[in-house]
Amino acid sequence: MPVTPDALAHAEDLADFVAASPSSYHAAAEVARRLENAGFAPLAEEDAWDVTPGGRYLVVRDGAAIAWTIPADATAVTPAHVLGAHTDSPGFKLKPQPTIGSKGWLQAAVEVYGGPLLNSWLDRELRLAGRLALADGRVVLADTGALLRLPQLAVHLDREANSGLALDKQFQTQPVWGLGDPTQEDILAELADSAGVSASDIRGYDVVIADTARGAVFGKDDAFFASGRLDDLASVHAGVAALEALGTPSTGPIAILAAFDHEELGSNSRSGAAGPFLEDILGRVYDALGADASERRRALSASWCLSSDVGHSVHPNYVHKHDPVVQPVLGSGPILKLNANQRYATDALGSAAWRDWCDAADVVTQEFVSNNNVRCGSTIGPITATRLGIRTVDVGIPILSMHSARELAGVSDLHDLARVAGAFFAG
Repeated sequence: MPVTPDALAHAEDLADFVAASPSSYHAAAEVARRLENAGFAPLAEEDAWDVTPGGRYLVVRDGAAIAWTIPADATAVTPAHVLGAHTDSPGFKLKPQPTIGSKGWLQAAVEVYGGPLLNSWLDRELRLAGRLALADGRVVLADTGALLRLPQLAVHLDREANSGLALDKQFQTQPVWGLGDPTQEDILAELADSAGVSASDIRGYDVVIADTARGAVFGKDDAFFASGRLDDLASVHAGVAALEALGTPSTGPIAILAAFDHEELGSNSRSGAAGPFLEDILGRVYDALGADASERRRALSASWCLSSDVGHSVHPNYVHKHDPVVQPVLGSGPILKLNANQRYATDALGSAAWRDWCDAADVVTQEFVSNNNVRCGSTIGPITATRLGIRTVDVGIPILSMHSARELAGVSDLHDLARVAGAFFAG
């Protein structure tokens, strides 16, 4: 069935969003840029805030961003509807003393970040991107564009390559970026040039490697969308689109997009879901609404968190890896994620609420549960539920090639997730 023009437009906008977000720091900045253009007022955490009903606000903390809309009739006990997602993706991070090489090659010393599918990074044009901390106290974003490549060993030199290729994480994942003498060249100079600063001014950096290929729609009836970093920029983008469309409501919940960093590492950081960022923001919002401790707890007890992250579509070549009955597929709607061992936070009440929001958006949903013999992953949902006590539902879109340098989603699912997010924000 052909996808709608609105879904195709959403996918093209997502391609723009991903292209502008090669690192979590770029993603947080792109969230802020888009929402500022939509009328959201940026706030600095170190400042006193004038947060009032009818206002729209956002805060960036490192590679995370939280934005919210307060309805005009908000009181001290108005509940919050929080869409949680994450800005980071599996891949590689630049090490200290990053310029290495041998035999005339210049290489970058990198460390594996999270759990990427290593083989998927071979033979792609790659970029360095992240933030630079400078001697004058400034922090700037850097993005080299296409600079690096992880070249695969030719099959003539590895006749067993097609029988199962396993890369050594230390010695076979260091990409090339030029020709020359590593004692005379410095890859930090490339980063500095891209940011318009001097390499000698760099005092620290958080820099990752990202694929340079743009997201693309393809397949019969334009059903598929392939891109890097869909895990989890697809959810971040859906939340941004839903907040933009929401405007400033006169009534309803406090609509919040919480885009955290470091989910791929377990979320244990000041900008991760296990850190204090969301709790800090909620505390200051309810303080501004005049809530005392009891009223704040009342508001949070009536609140919801929709933890949105990608899940597994049934794979036609590996059907045995999936549950034999529950088999979500691309293009058949966003997924409700369930797990008996609390790897996801969804329960019966959350399942019912999710279906209500899907009905309100006129969106069909699917369920996801793991094969009993395959360990289930997790995400920010259980962390948020445990930390804040907010009722939480784990959802997302089904994809293939999860944790690949280039993942595969359904065009209609991407748009449908944004539509459900809009219904969730509206309450």
